[in-house]
Amino acid sequence: MFWQIFALFVSLLAFLVAAYFYRWVKALPTAEGNLGTIGDWIRAGAYTFLKTEYRVLLRFAGAVVVLILLFYPAPIWQGNFLDNITMALAYIAGTVLSGLAGWIGISIATIANVKSATAARQGLQTSFMAGFRGGAVMGLAVVGTSLSGASILYMLTRHSEIVLAFSFGASSLALFAKAGGGIFTKTADISADLTGKVELGIPEDDPRNPAVIADNVGDNVGDVAGMGADLFDSNIASIAAAIILAAPLGQVHLIFAFGSLGLLASIIGVLAVRVKPGGHPGKALNNGTYLTTVIFAALTLAATLLFQFEIRLWLATFIGLLSGTVIGFSSELFTSDTGKPVARVAEASQSGPAFTIITGFSYGLISTFPSILGIAIAAVASYKVAEPLGAGYALLGISLAAIGMLSIVGMIISNDAYGPIVDNARGLAEMGNLGDDVLEITDQLDSAGNTAKAITKGFAIGAAGLTVIALLAAFQEIVRSKTGEILSFSILDPVVFFGLMTGVAVPAVFSAMLMMGVGRNAERMVAEIHRQFTEIPGLRAGRPGVMPDYNRCIDIATIGAIKELIPAGLMAILVTLAVGFIGGVSAIGGFLAGNITSGLLLALLMSNSGGLWDNAKKYIEAGHFGGKGSEAHKAGVIGDTVGDPFKDTAGPSINTQVTVVSLVASLSASLFMAFSLLG
Repeated sequence: MFWQIFALFVSLLAFLVAAYFYRWVKALPTAEGNLGTIGDWIRAGAYTFLKTEYRVLLRFAGAVVVLILLFYPAPIWQGNFLDNITMALAYIAGTVLSGLAGWIGISIATIANVKSATAARQGLQTSFMAGFRGGAVMGLAVVGTSLSGASILYMLTRHSEIVLAFSFGASSLALFAKAGGGIFTKTADISADLTGKVELGIPEDDPRNPAVIADNVGDNVGDVAGMGADLFDSNIASIAAAIILAAPLGQVHLIFAFGSLGLLASIIGVLAVRVKPGGHPGKALNNGTYLTTVIFAALTLAATLLFQFEIRLWLATFIGLLSGTVIGFSSELFTSDTGKPVARVAEASQSGPAFTIITGFSYGLISTFPSILGIAIAAVASYKVAEPLGAGYALLGISLAAIGMLSIVGMIISNDAYGPIVDNARGLAEMGNLGDDVLEITDQLDSAGNTAKAITKGFAIGAAGLTVIALLAAFQEIVRSKTGEILSFSILDPVVFFGLMTGVAVPAVFSAMLMMGVGRNAERMVAEIHRQFTEIPGLRAGRPGVMPDYNRCIDIATIGAIKELIPAGLMAILVTLAVGFIGGVSAIGGFLAGNITSGLLLALLMSNSGGLWDNAKKYIEAGHFGGKGSEAHKAGVIGDTVGDPFKDTAGPSINTQVTVVSLVASLSASLFMAFSLLG
């Protein structure tokens, strides 16, 4: 009980620091002129999309609530109906809090972007702090909400599977929020780039472009609201899996101990982040992450020694923490604008877009190896470290490695949300005519933000990898608790092999559906942009007083995203249920194994390739290989356009998909055991 209460105390502290940062950012001045008006357009567009999306997802959540009431944890006519009601309420709580995470992110990001752009007139430091502290509001609020929600639910019920239903609520909304936000943002980004940079040769955020406001709205709904819901989901899923595995061993207190100390380390870390005069913002972000990592390791070791926790369980957690650092470093190596892969792709762009694509995709493939190897080593090492403690501890070791990797998620989300905030600030600086000096500063902040986003996407994918391995173990534990039998998933068993091969295919189909959705929506928006340039006199020439119809592009992105987000998510869930009802729990074991391995590979490939193409374009724009307007630049823009749905739509959505199907499998285990053709 002590550690659950401590988790609530630390969560409250996180909320207080987030509130302080919110007030600090909001108190910064806003530049005179039209900057505030443009910021209001972006804010209104983001809220419009979020409200529309949440109305659609409310219907989906309502249908799931009915199914949980009827069937989980047992058919309501066979079991205790109060258990079904409790599970349904836990699902609703997870859905509401996941949605709240996105809402909080939008609330601060659409303020911090204007403040960061304005502050750039005085220099780098305050502009950086506005972007980072804006992101930290979301980081601390998301982790505080997930930790306190899990603590309260477990304190009230002492039921390990209740947190699983809570996690499913968070995950199901996160899946659609990330997919929908990703489709919106890349629809606008691709359309703005193709019509602006490639066709007309105008700057990225030129106010003449009808898609420019939708592009900036997309940064918020995709990279802020979507990623916030995504990491909320990963964090609570790791806690849920760990609690299920820890409960039979009497080690649940350890989960809340390490989770709360991780949040405390993140609070200290975000308070310490600074950039010195003439300093590099990317280095400041990395230093904050490293400091938080060291603080977490020290705090958890001290708690282990003081409260006499098993040192082997601390080692398993520490292994996950190191693995997260390796994945982040690997992503930075391949996507940073100071690295050789980015320079090599930029150089290849001189020979045309085909070479941009080939070189970037190849480096993306290579980049998956160190990250996947890191996850594999973390899983094996944490398993072996905890194995001597007795039956059940080996799998708990893997779940603690996931807890360790996600322990500093408050800092990770802060870094991630910083990226779209300063990206917006850069666009606002250009549209608000704040001058070349301000653009130079915001470009520097934006470059660091792109690398930070690539690192955090790799981190989120890696964390999801360890989390779903723990969820697979939790699925096995749920089946064991109901049948007394320990499942083994041998691929020589044709039922397991059937599940395995189906699971391998799902992430590929899921990715294709999302990217085709982006393509279809972008075609509609490009046609609208062409119409406006043709039909609005003086728009192309930039005649004073002539404005494009920004709202029309926002409407196209919103309607298209809502239309496209549901089929991909439903496909993944329905295929999971179909495999379970055909092959039973053995087929589901194979399905989850295939889904995890295929999903990790594709997610890392897409996220890293997309980040690499983006920074290769920016590397050329900085003056290398001919600079802006050169043939290399045109090829780089095309590479970036291909990479956009890779890194911001499909890639980061796959890890949420993997988590969702794992939770669906665990929640439906009883049904698969009772009703399956081959099980």
